[in-house]
Amino acid sequence: MWKYPLSDIDLGKEEEQEVLKVLRSKWLSSGSVTERFEKAFSKYMGGGDAIAVSNGTAALHLALACLDLKKGDEVILPSLTFVATANAVLYVGATPVFADISGTDDLNISPDEIAKKVTRRTKAVVVMHYGGYPCDMASIKRIARKHGLYVVEDAAHAPGAEYRGEKCGTLGDLGCFSFFSNKNMVTGEGGLVFTCNKHLAEKVRTMRSHGMKSLSWDKYRGRLSSYDIEQLGYNYRTTEIQSALGMVQLKKLDRNNNRRKKLVQAYRSALKGVSGISIPFFKFEGSPSYHIFPILLEPTLSRDRVMERLKNFGIQTSVHYPPLHLFSLYRKRFGFEAGMFPKTEEVGGRELTLPLHPLMKTEDVEWIVKRLKDVIRDV
Repeated sequence: MWKYPLSDIDLGKEEEQEVLKVLRSKWLSSGSVTERFEKAFSKYMGGGDAIAVSNGTAALHLALACLDLKKGDEVILPSLTFVATANAVLYVGATPVFADISGTDDLNISPDEIAKKVTRRTKAVVVMHYGGYPCDMASIKRIARKHGLYVVEDAAHAPGAEYRGEKCGTLGDLGCFSFFSNKNMVTGEGGLVFTCNKHLAEKVRTMRSHGMKSLSWDKYRGRLSSYDIEQLGYNYRTTEIQSALGMVQLKKLDRNNNRRKKLVQAYRSALKGVSGISIPFFKFEGSPSYHIFPILLEPTLSRDRVMERLKNFGIQTSVHYPPLHLFSLYRKRFGFEAGMFPKTEEVGGRELTLPLHPLMKTEDVEWIVKRLKDVIRDV
């Protein structure tokens, strides 16, 4: 359907071979391949505990659950993110407290707005590195230290991104990754919790599998005959197939992130000075992962019409994101209203995401931009 899809997957013979090995082994649930994947990811991050799970939402849930949050506790987070970030707060019975973003140049949660939201009930801050562009973690961690708060990174967009020489996902108490099919690393589903805190790592690892201290893989290897349940847990294990894909995708991550960088540079060059749009993070200095390429349309332009016209050219676009506080669930349950987070709402109404993935060529970018210019001129 799409000549230029929003995202596409760099899969090849090596992924096929590794998955075939798993199938021939006949051990499909978490096992030795998952253990190797976790060790490889930990090494890539510079050391620490990597716990592979079934998906990115499970990673967020486990990260918050291991903090022993309870009803009445508050968690500060952005409204400009995917709904899983906030839903995970509800899963543990805590109250989501949204904070506005920095502005139209920086779509990440604002440290100043975080500071305004802290109360005696605040227990944690969840940041989301929008588009793979790291948040202002120095300021956020300073606020967290002052008030004794945990920091959880939603790094679904940011595998391989770095902030001041440190990998995103290592900057807070826990980092959460997603390997969904549109991410920089792809296993179909799949996710991972990373932490350098041994105590939190042990809690996450136990909760990942029903609260058991060991997996079926340990039984298979003859390492135990029975088990005990010491705490509430969940069925969030990953599979050997996902881990096999993850091993290969991890090897490709830096190369593909560099490819994304070149494509973003091509977009920025082709769109510079174009009337009717602006480009967030245009002056960003650092090492992002370039997960998506967002632009902001001028308020006078109809985003729906632009998207429909681009669709006619075979160009798939999307919106990242409708503000969470305006969804019915959060309005009805917590009383959020339009106008409470003006910067988030402005971006939510103007943002348009253009295709970006490592299989694209710079010629594709040029063609997409040419069509975009034509559309903007005509709508």
